[in-house]
Amino acid sequence: MVKVKTFTSPLKVYHAHEEFDQLDEQVNTFLADDVKKVISVSDAVITDDKGAAIGLVRVVAYTTRDKKKD
Repeated sequence: MVKVKTFTSPLKVYHAHEEFDQLDEQVNTFLADDVKKVISVSDAVITDDKGAAIGLVRVVAYTTRDKKKD
């Protein structure tokens, strides 16, 4: 079955690289747990009313490993 998971991260001035690394780590940890196949990964930037980037949303579509039946 295809599932979708959303991850978010705020972006702070002069700290974007660190925040991207933290988001990557969070997503990779999730994927290593029970994901069989990644179907799609999409990033979108959240902006304020002036157009400045203030956050990031990453959406992952995936399938899980089959659970063993007892």
